[in-house]
Amino acid sequence: MLTRKTLPTPSPLPATYVVLPTYNEVANLETMTGRILDVLPNARIVIVDDNSPDGTGELADRLASADARIEVMHRKGKEGLGAAYRSAFMELLPRADCNVVVQMDCDFSHDPSDLRRLLARLEDGEDLVIGSRYVSGGSTPGWSLRRRLISRAGSVFARGILLLPYHDLTGGFKAWRGALLRRIDLDTGYASGYGFQVEMTWLAHRLGARVYEVPITFRDRVAGESKMTGSIIREAVVMVLMLRWRVLVGPFLRAPDPAKAP
Repeated sequence: MLTRKTLPTPSPLPATYVVLPTYNEVANLETMTGRILDVLPNARIVIVDDNSPDGTGELADRLASADARIEVMHRKGKEGLGAAYRSAFMELLPRADCNVVVQMDCDFSHDPSDLRRLLARLEDGEDLVIGSRYVSGGSTPGWSLRRRLISRAGSVFARGILLLPYHDLTGGFKAWRGALLRRIDLDTGYASGYGFQVEMTWLAHRLGARVYEVPITFRDRVAGESKMTGSIIREAVVMVLMLRWRVLVGPFLRAPDPAKAP
């Protein structure tokens, strides 16, 4: 049976870090960082670039040189979305001011104007807020019927196997309390690709986190190429089955570290 723990009452929210994984996003990056800072002038943006051959990393360095609110992490190659987020989280969480971490796409599929709505729910006491395509008010304009069916089937499959109540388990627009992320053992994750999204929500649920879904409109990228492939989908399916197996054979989460308590 799925067991959950209970988190303590949350504290107020000072600093917000927005993590942007990039691979060949030179056409979107400058506009995206500008839009984010227009919405959240006090935010810090962390660009995690996987050695993009189109010059995204070099552009990121120029943006960081021009604005102290932007910093860049360079990785040696294309190692997967989940691995990019893990690298960023492990870099940020030891920082004393890391109270909120947002993850979002750099291709404008996630609208920066929705950031305030996600953060407002954290301020209301949630621990994790998911920008959801599949709750009332959410939408995916421009998607083909086939794509809608595949995406919804993925979420339904993960919900059923992992016994989770959330509607959009594969979405990647999320706002986290740093205190919650610090309780997740990022070293023991399975997924290096898009399965990371399901895995992290499952881990949060297992910890008894307060999770809320905010409706969003998810739009296709306007520049650059999609990163979704058949191998990524297969990895996500296998990862869900592995998580379920882990529930059956033993605990996955480490005991809380008192030194990391909020």
